[in-house]
Amino acid sequence: MRRFRLVVIVSSVLLAVATALTGSASAQGSQLAAGGGYVALGDSYSSGVGAGGYISSSGDCKRSTKAYPYLWNAAHAPASFTFAACSGARTGDVLAGQLGGLNSTTGLVSVTVGGNDAGFADVMTTCVTSSDSSCLSRINTARAYVDSTLPGKLDTVYSTIRSKAPNARVVVIGYPRFYRLGTVCLGLSEAKRSAINNAADYLDAATARRAAAHGFVFGDVRTPFTGHEICSGSSWLHSLNLLNIGESYHPTAAGQSGGYLPVLNSAA
Repeated sequence: MRRFRLVVIVSSVLLAVATALTGSASAQGSQLAAGGGYVALGDSYSSGVGAGGYISSSGDCKRSTKAYPYLWNAAHAPASFTFAACSGARTGDVLAGQLGGLNSTTGLVSVTVGGNDAGFADVMTTCVTSSDSSCLSRINTARAYVDSTLPGKLDTVYSTIRSKAPNARVVVIGYPRFYRLGTVCLGLSEAKRSAINNAADYLDAATARRAAAHGFVFGDVRTPFTGHEICSGSSWLHSLNLLNIGESYHPTAAGQSGGYLPVLNSAA
């Protein structure tokens, strides 16, 4: 019995030490990232479309003071902050116009991109306006693109980020599932909602594989968004908004602060 108590005590001590070390490593990672510059790249999910509080000088890029990059910068005060993410950006836009802030002193880079390349907006338009079969057909076309073309485009973006910011910790952040299933919900059919969720999973899986191949961290937002999908009753995503189409299917301010920011905090 004494030996059992000793094992329990030793195990508890080791667990506490491991927890402390993990916490220290996480804190140290954030300190190192903040010690250099932070550059936020990507599309509307990074710029903060849907969150409000848009910075007037950002124009159509709609960079928000409530977006996760802006919130991370405010909390950690890195040596510099370049908020380059832009609504509507594809991989080619990131390469052509967002990488100017990267250099050897950059400590942290975050990027969310790929959804526009895969035709996210057209998928949602088709699914909202057309039949189940048309929706599933358009999603299958997007999945084929994710298989055949998107990996190479992501590889080019990731390789270029690494070449321009060789010392940075790079966090590639994915997309949430959009719908809560199995609930009474006006609008799209259960079949459409399930197919859209599966497509988000498919895109995230492909993105995570390419991020890992480059030694980058993949930030998965699907877990924090669970229970906050459209049709959940506590949604962190805008549903179809005919008065502001651009904000449709984008995270709210709560989605940025409660869904995306914690993922970046954990990965940075």
